Amino acid sequence: MKKNKHILFAVLCMLFFTSELFSQTDKEQIVSIRNASNSALKSYANKEVLSYLTDDALTTTGNGTLLCGKAELEHYILAGGTSKMYWVRDTKDIVINAKRGLAWEIGVWNGYDPEKGEDAIVNGNYSAMWTKASGKWKIKSQLFVTLGEK
Repeated sequence: MKKNKHILFAVLCMLFFTSELFSQTDKEQIVSIRNASNSALKSYANKEVLSYLTDDALTTTGNGTLLCGKAELEHYILAGGTSKMYWVRDTKDIVINAKRGLAWEIGVWNGYDPEKGEDAIVNGNYSAMWTKASGKWKIKSQLFVTLGEK
């Protein structure tokens, strides 16, 4: 009986410490979601791209157009027609407010058109407000500013 208690204790300790090793921090979760979002954009998987936003997400495009909600952003994307443009966001910093379930992300973005080569043809800076109100990080607001064009 005593031996079983020691084995049980050892197993519980192992599970506790192993779960700590494999759990992601809030920053790591956001970076992971950002990377998945970038992959979805590059694959033109619009529904997946939209899944990373809250339903009422605000998006300010690189030229200053304000889009209110996921549905309006989807319409904007679809209005692009057969354009093969896609965007990649490169996170530079993330600040977390765990108490409020909010995060602020900043970085640079690059826009690519595979029909015009492998180099970015437009770029700029961006910031994003994330919320964890639903228990999972989602983008609540994002601002893109176009700063360079070829």
